[in-house]
Amino acid sequence: MNTPGWRALLAAALLLLYAFAEHYSNSNPALGPLGASLAVAPLVLAAWFAAGRAPHPLLATALLAALLSALLAHFWVQIVHNYPLMYLLQQLGAYLLLALAFGRSLLPGRTALCTQWADLLHGPLPPAVQRYSRNVTVAWTVYFLVVAALNLLLFMAAPLRVWSLFTNFASPALGLLLFFGEYTLRHYLLPPRHRVSLAATVRAYLHASDRGAAPRG
Repeated sequence: MNTPGWRALLAAALLLLYAFAEHYSNSNPALGPLGASLAVAPLVLAAWFAAGRAPHPLLATALLAALLSALLAHFWVQIVHNYPLMYLLQQLGAYLLLALAFGRSLLPGRTALCTQWADLLHGPLPPAVQRYSRNVTVAWTVYFLVVAALNLLLFMAAPLRVWSLFTNFASPALGLLLFFGEYTLRHYLLPPRHRVSLAATVRAYLHASDRGAAPRG
């Protein structure tokens, strides 16, 4: 059994289930407690993972649990009434951070993020592959910025259900379309040696990170 493959499928299934649950709560204002619980869940998970990486994880987790419990008890009513805004802020934060990570690697004197990943697999890269991978980095940066802008615009101007459909399903679908489109284009523009899958790229990146050779910003 391919354990990493099953983990990826499980993660994708959980994300899809979360998206459906989030859209269901957004489409039914009476489900405020459910929407609020779903809205705070990613923040709680992120804090839990951060505490697990602290020098004293048990102490950090205990303190964090006490702090989060106090904050949620104090602000729960406001969260229940404003959970779509929490969804929006999380989405905007995620897309803008990704845009920053990709975009800052395009600055003078830096190496484009996709170029770094390609170099981890089979560097040094010829100039044509460097240009191509840099253009791919530009494309992903634009995608993250456009999706963030559309997210905010639809939240402000469209019915909540329409915004929820976009943020939960349309924007990830656009990301998949961009990925598979680039993957197809890669087979026409690059030599066979550089036609690698996303899975191979991610594995190479994680392997390099474990060895202290993560891509340069």
